[in-house]
Amino acid sequence: MNLVQQLINGIVLGHAYALIAIGWTVLLGVARLVNFGHGQIYMLAAFVTWWSVAALGLPYPVAIGVAVAAGVVIGLIMQAAMLRLTFAQDLVSIMIVTLGFGHMMRGVAGLVFGGNPQVLETPLSWVEFEVAGSWVTAQDLAIVVVAILFFLLLYLVLERGSLGRTARMVAEDPKLAQLAGIDVRRVYFAVFAFEGAAVALAAALVAPRTPILTNIGFEEVIITFVVVVLGGIGSVAGSYLAGLGLGIFTALFGGFVSPAYATTAAFLVLIVVLVLRPSGLAMGRASR
Repeated sequence: MNLVQQLINGIVLGHAYALIAIGWTVLLGVARLVNFGHGQIYMLAAFVTWWSVAALGLPYPVAIGVAVAAGVVIGLIMQAAMLRLTFAQDLVSIMIVTLGFGHMMRGVAGLVFGGNPQVLETPLSWVEFEVAGSWVTAQDLAIVVVAILFFLLLYLVLERGSLGRTARMVAEDPKLAQLAGIDVRRVYFAVFAFEGAAVALAAALVAPRTPILTNIGFEEVIITFVVVVLGGIGSVAGSYLAGLGLGIFTALFGGFVSPAYATTAAFLVLIVVLVLRPSGLAMGRASR
């Protein structure tokens, strides 16, 4: 195995993990809520991107926009259905409802797009660069660059801007924030819309690297869970570091040990880190 190639794969995979998880990180940090339909939004957005390119003939950048718009709509619909539960902070019911939404989205995807695997080909996938005898595609570079820019922008917005202060107030005490004049309902809708948009963007960028199937959402939920918990609940910087570290670990373990046990090994790392550092890799108070 080529160590440099595995490291490159790990860096790309890590940024993909971080992108997939960032929406849930903000959802947990602002609303103290979870969305177990997160992976199915990823799956549906991947299919929408493929359909926009393959069936409608749209340019890839436009297809990304269509997928992100679809993610926003899905997020708004989910929040509209759960608004009463959100205000009540009824986490058990929210978990059940989001699981139900996930199964519905999987069924819809199967009916609309079929059960056959699809491959999303983009102009970036065919452009390759050689790095120290190893290869990386322009699609891989796009994932890394977009992830870094996205996390930097989000960190600055949540940590430095008034939006971050508002988010932290809602996260700490929604009722007190409402008494202070904050439209908590609008904040919740914005957070779910952002989550849908963020995971749809991740799907549109990452989907060209793997076949698109209706069952890929489950793996994304597992990845999201590990990254969010490992990074520290609601920590933007922690999620980035956790995603990057998990990607490199998974690539090296899969390349030099066995890809069949990579997920098991990742959970072992999660347990060890949480035993030694219960707060995870959380840094500062980003989005807290």
